[in-house]
Amino acid sequence: MSTLLHICCAPCSVACIEQLREEKIEFDGFWYNPTIHPFTEYKLRRDTLCDFAREEHFKLILDDEYGLRKFASATYPTFQNRCSYCYDWRLSRTAEYAKQNGYDSFSTTLLISPYQNHELIVELANKYAEQYGIEFLYRDFRPRFRDGQSKAREKGMYMQKYCGCVFSEEERYQKKIEKINGISVIE
Repeated sequence: MSTLLHICCAPCSVACIEQLREEKIEFDGFWYNPTIHPFTEYKLRRDTLCDFAREEHFKLILDDEYGLRKFASATYPTFQNRCSYCYDWRLSRTAEYAKQNGYDSFSTTLLISPYQNHELIVELANKYAEQYGIEFLYRDFRPRFRDGQSKAREKGMYMQKYCGCVFSEEERYQKKIEKINGISVIE
C-alpha cells in the first residue's frame, strides 16, 4: 500500500512516520499548508520538514502555496470557522493529489495533535476519500504525541508555538493583548 501523508510540520510527523514504518506502510510526505502565517513561519516550518525528510530518507512532495489572502477572504467575517476551513482546504488537496498520482490512500499528521478537532478531521478526510475514490488511512496517532514531541526536541527541530494561522498566533498572545488594549497617554 502506498500512502500520501499530509504533514503539517516536522515535529508532528516524527511519531506518525515511526508508526507507519512499524506497520511497514510505504508513504511519501506531502507538504501543503497554505494557512500557516506569517511567511517567515511558513518557510521555517517547511524548511525544518525538508531537513527532516533528508535525515529520515523519505520522499517529500512540496506543494508550495502561501495563501494568506485566500485564507483571510474565506474565513472573514466568521473567524470561528477557520479551523474547519483550514482542515478542509488541506485535506481536499491531499486527497486530490493522492488520487491523481496513483497512491492507494492518504492520511495526515493532523491526527496526532490533542489540540486539533480530531473528529472533524476524520469526517472531512472521509468525505474527500469518498469524493476522490481513494482510501483514507485512519490512524489515531494521539497516544504517541508526547513521545513524538520529545523526540523532535532531542533532534533540535524548530518547535512552533502556535497552530499556524495568524488567528491562532493572536490567541497565543491574547492575555497580553487584553492588558495593552486601550488608550494610553505618555507625556
